[in-house]
Amino acid sequence: MPDVSDPAPSFTLPRSGGGEVTLSSLQGSPVVLFFYPRDDTPGCTKESIAFSEALQAFADAGAQVFGISKDTVAKHDKFTAKHGLATPLLSDADGTVCEDYGVWKEKSMYGKKFWGIERSTFLIDADGRIAQVWRKVKVDGHADEVLAAVRAL
Repeated sequence: MPDVSDPAPSFTLPRSGGGEVTLSSLQGSPVVLFFYPRDDTPGCTKESIAFSEALQAFADAGAQVFGISKDTVAKHDKFTAKHGLATPLLSDADGTVCEDYGVWKEKSMYGKKFWGIERSTFLIDADGRIAQVWRKVKVDGHADEVLAAVRAL
């Protein structure tokens, strides 16, 4: 499980709208990766909208933002269109990147145990190292908190 000052685990993933994103090609500017459980659920929708609404502010601060879940690109495209999202969403369908970042966890709801993505955000600096990690994220105000951390880099 990567932590602050560790090199960010590399990946290449397909993205909403087509194409791929390779983390190493983004070096030179900060990158925000927010991992979320599933498209079109209340918390994930609220979080994705918040990052989309702040996307220009992140760009003005020199950072790129990507959401990652195990949903397919087709599902991401529907989610993006339905809610007018601006933030690119990456598909980690096989869960490798979720495991590399330590966000694939055993969870519990109503007494039932299951595996899923623990809502987490990683701020990666321009050198490709993890600058800050938020785990078990609470959605309200989170995008603003991450933006403040980007501006402080």
